[in-house]
Amino acid sequence: MSFTLTDLSSENFEFTASVWNWKAAIEVVRSFEILSEGTLRQMNYNATGVKVSLSDAHEIGTRIKEEWLPRLAPGKRVYCDLTITDEPDDKTLHRDGDEMWKNYSVSHDWLADFAEFCLRSKGFQVF
Repeated sequence: MSFTLTDLSSENFEFTASVWNWKAAIEVVRSFEILSEGTLRQMNYNATGVKVSLSDAHEIGTRIKEEWLPRLAPGKRVYCDLTITDEPDDKTLHRDGDEMWKNYSVSHDWLADFAEFCLRSKGFQVF
């Protein structure tokens, strides 16, 4: 499953995310307490069309750059529980309920790209 974020002002400006990245990215965004719980819940499912306003998108991008990227050096990843690891993703599919959270993480570089998308966008919609 994948997600496509579309800039609200330009049909050709898009950002794509796999479910493996997106679930962790949503938890990073949740930590900022910018978006409502309902919006965050809708963002967990593709094709909902939920919208994030220009001001919220810019705040998300700014806060990722200021609060997360300094902590998340290149080569590190953050999991859904917001813990940081320097272990590379070995692509293991964790099926044990106690370890399923290890399937979802986002790297420094991916998060930096997402922050740039947020800052360049005029808000975005999730499909």
